Amino acid sequence: MLRRGLLSLLISSCSQGQSSLLTKPTLVCHQATQSCGRMHVKARGEVYPVRLEGAEPVKRFPVPDDKVSWREEWSEYAPLEYTAPFVLTASWADKELADLNAKWNSLDGDVNRKSHDGEYGIKEGRPLNPAGRTGLQGRGVLGRWGPNHAADPIVTRWKRDESGEEVKDEATGKKILEFVSIERKDGGGWAIPGGMVDPGECVSVTLKREFMEEAMDSTAEENRNSAENEKIVDEFFSGGTEVYKGYVDDPRNTDNSWMETVAFNFHDGSGDRVGGMHLK
Repeated sequence: MLRRGLLSLLISSCSQGQSSLLTKPTLVCHQATQSCGRMHVKARGEVYPVRLEGAEPVKRFPVPDDKVSWREEWSEYAPLEYTAPFVLTASWADKELADLNAKWNSLDGDVNRKSHDGEYGIKEGRPLNPAGRTGLQGRGVLGRWGPNHAADPIVTRWKRDESGEEVKDEATGKKILEFVSIERKDGGGWAIPGGMVDPGECVSVTLKREFMEEAMDSTAEENRNSAENEKIVDEFFSGGTEVYKGYVDDPRNTDNSWMETVAFNFHDGSGDRVGGMHLK
């Protein structure tokens, strides 16, 4: 979900503890009732974010707030069915439902079809987005029916001056937290350098791999710093604190396919290890 781009250190004000910055309103889903404590917004955007040359924009069926929940009867609901053409032929994507024979809410071979938020509903053989209606059926640009699992490493350090002293915000007196981010090449703005969990892959492996690919460009054939980078990342990523696990309000979500993630914070208290990384 997060593509490569120019890497930078973005600065945000923070209190003495990390938790105040990393804690955010979460979208808590209750699968038994197919409702959420905070309804999704980005997943109901008017135009679906697919960019195919010469193709007409894919528009969602408008879903008002009071009709998001699957518990609400809505006979007029008639969303477009859409799966991007490249998804239908991709080796990393599911087959169409008629040929899939998926095991919903379980580990289906190497493919994890469990949701971090519990059991999701199935209607007419299709998984239902646990956060409710999105105005679009099918998979859109996502590969999996049901949950599409990602992992996001949040790499942080305190801002320091040239002498190594921690810098505080003049207005608030709070320490300033820096975190590694990437600028997406598709014009999607700034993002955390994470990505999709491959079938059968441990989240810890995904976190390391995606950070190196996205933030450190470990895929370059002639990267003289690759061995040094890998050593630093191996040591740094041996710890980490899980700060979020669950549904993601992502503009790519549909009624039958959605993003979920596990986010870990890796904090460099001294600032030496992040400073030693060869970032883009």
